[in-house]
Amino acid sequence: MALRRFDMEAGGDTFAFKPETEEKIAFWRGKYPADKQRSAVIPMLWLAQKDNSGWLSEPAMREVADRLEMPYIRVYEVATFYTMFRLQPVGKYHIQLCGTTPCQLRGAEKLKEVCQTEIGKQMFVTDDGRLSWEEVECLGACVNAPMVQVNDDYFEDLTPDSLGMILNKLKNGVEAHPGPQVDRINSAPEGGTAILTDPQLFDGTRNQSVALPNLPTAEPEPEPTAAGKPAESAPTNTQREVPQKDNTGKTTLISKTETAERSAPAAVSGEKPESVTIAAEGHDDLKRIKGIGPKNEDALNELGIFTFRQIADWTPANVDWVEDYMSFPGRIEREDWIAQAKELATGGETEFSKRVDAGQVASSKDDED
Repeated sequence: MALRRFDMEAGGDTFAFKPETEEKIAFWRGKYPADKQRSAVIPMLWLAQKDNSGWLSEPAMREVADRLEMPYIRVYEVATFYTMFRLQPVGKYHIQLCGTTPCQLRGAEKLKEVCQTEIGKQMFVTDDGRLSWEEVECLGACVNAPMVQVNDDYFEDLTPDSLGMILNKLKNGVEAHPGPQVDRINSAPEGGTAILTDPQLFDGTRNQSVALPNLPTAEPEPEPTAAGKPAESAPTNTQREVPQKDNTGKTTLISKTETAERSAPAAVSGEKPESVTIAAEGHDDLKRIKGIGPKNEDALNELGIFTFRQIADWTPANVDWVEDYMSFPGRIEREDWIAQAKELATGGETEFSKRVDAGQVASSKDDED
């Protein structure tokens, strides 16, 4: 940062805050404990700058130091460090022209030429004392580049012509209206927005709670009969016994459950695999399939999937359904669950199942992928 020195001669010998500023001073000092009043030095310097025609003289800095019981040098250090504080006289209307990249790309260099032509060199004050200017770093209005700040107001979306008109108005005491100098409101598109125009987007009617996918739905209340008693609900599950081979090849009968009411959410594609109800001793350890850990095994059991043979018999449509339902598209094919299940269903082993059986894998580490 360049060396910054304050003007010792232009500021005179005295400075006093305006009476109406005392309330603001009390407000800022009131934010800090009695033994931490020095923390108010920046807002106090800012108020002093406003009351001193837009710049900080040496007497103004001394007044701030005296009020906060600070050494003068400490206040000087703050004032010379922050470029928001100006250390030499400025015009009644001081123009800060942003020269950072977005504004530069949008024509700030041309705006500098206007300032040089209409005002003069940087920090030069016109003879009538009305105008001065300087180039500053980003002022945070990049979307409306190029822009300038005049005292406390932003003038945005400028061209050399529009900036020239603004400077001429300020010279002649005519009010210049801040904000975008093109046909738009704030940072909205020129000519008004062409999207997000539906009033329902802004009246709160769309801020309703919506059902999350895969959540269980509440059972409907039974409708009363003519006699005023609830009608008996129709059974939702039917069972039938079907033959099933275990790992040893022995055929046993198991109870197969067909669920009428419980179905996958509408967004799930494919075909749900057939589910069964089987005694616990007939369950296979599905965690012997790489990619199935405790959580996935529990989820499959809830779907009525308990054996390697069931997974081995899945069709592509079944695979799509399970992947959609359990929210891991492509995983079953990628980890080759079906080939593993076919091998294990016939009493064979896989490299992964051997590691599981040997106690080297407590559960499938891929379960959380």
